[in-house]
Amino acid sequence: MMMSITTVPRHLSSSSFLFPFPSSSLNFSNSISKGRDCNFRKNMSSSSHPIQASSTSSSSLPLPQDRIVVGVGGTVVDYLATVDAFPNPDDKIRSTSLKVQGGGNAGNALTCAARLGLNSRLISKLANDAQGRGILEELEADGVDTSRLVVSKDGNSPFTYIIVDNKTKTRTCIHTPGYPPMVPDDMTRSSLMSALDGARIVYSDVRLHETALVVAQEASRRNIPILVDAEKKRDGLDELLNFADYVVCTAKFPQAWTEAPSIPSALVSMLMRLPNLKFVIVTLGDDGCVMLERSPDGSLQPEEVDVDSSLQLLKQRVDGSSTIPTCISSKSVVRLSAKGIGAVNGRLLVGTAEKIPPSELIDTTGAGDAFIGATLYAICAGMPPEKMLPFASQVAGASCRALGARTGLPWRTDPCITPHLL
Repeated sequence: MMMSITTVPRHLSSSSFLFPFPSSSLNFSNSISKGRDCNFRKNMSSSSHPIQASSTSSSSLPLPQDRIVVGVGGTVVDYLATVDAFPNPDDKIRSTSLKVQGGGNAGNALTCAARLGLNSRLISKLANDAQGRGILEELEADGVDTSRLVVSKDGNSPFTYIIVDNKTKTRTCIHTPGYPPMVPDDMTRSSLMSALDGARIVYSDVRLHETALVVAQEASRRNIPILVDAEKKRDGLDELLNFADYVVCTAKFPQAWTEAPSIPSALVSMLMRLPNLKFVIVTLGDDGCVMLERSPDGSLQPEEVDVDSSLQLLKQRVDGSSTIPTCISSKSVVRLSAKGIGAVNGRLLVGTAEKIPPSELIDTTGAGDAFIGATLYAICAGMPPEKMLPFASQVAGASCRALGARTGLPWRTDPCITPHLL
């Protein structure tokens, strides 16, 4: 039997994440810790969110007409400790700062999308513990609809320890999954139907792959596009990719999945293996990103070019002196071929990352999730790839200027991104 959470009091702030270690006995705030269980958000209206209202009502920026995004995946508590340098084995060191806030791929991406103006609906599972209540509180404060989240009476909510190295600006994650894990039977048919009602796009981080597959099957039946976050090979990823219209992945994934000799040839292989795929984006950190977009017109017989050579030519056109994200694309549809693999009709695009001054670069945790959240917005807004890639890179860059995955996520009125929304 599913126990669904309805809403959490909107007046509670994310400052409730003040506990140093996971413990179900620790309270987030008096207003949610005394005499309340998994039904504590009942009868709260999702339209009462003051932060989102004040952020968007003062803006004349147009919102996408169809802006409901449904996300399936992980939402956790992140314990972020910064250190001067990553410890050696058996070292004893001190942290230079500590921050506790919400995290998880899906939770981060939908928070980003909500701040940008989308109506974000999250499908996930937590336990009825202090961490779970804090996770819900923070999501709701950012305008994420959590009414389809499942809450188990017992068990533990997921959490992640993150060590941020101030010297190398890298982070190391130690994740503890939630228990009991989410299974499709946790979600009622009516909850699934209401989650997808009016949705423009569905997103999965493949963390809850069995549930995500059920959602993807229904979304496909309704012709709702699906974006899959292929961070790395996970259980159930292959099945979900068969439903994907869009894929965003890290640099290591395409070659690992296709066994192709290079990233460009791997992208060609992915589009050949996945006929429903409209585009695939590979994020490359401070080297930007590469995108392969399939041509919707299969009757074209364009010039055939080598995909690896095409990528090198595009990189040569990048202005190395520019500090803001830019996009370089092939001028027209070509037939991109990969030796020993095949060819597809489409366009190859190179997106650059923002050049962040060292003094402003704080933490890259969640930068990929920010990129995906912005990509979800761009799809809903109908942005062309030439506009989408710089926008997503700008949002990801903003997230790197603060500790944690969510602190630096911009609102749609932030001056750093408003030019992209005009």
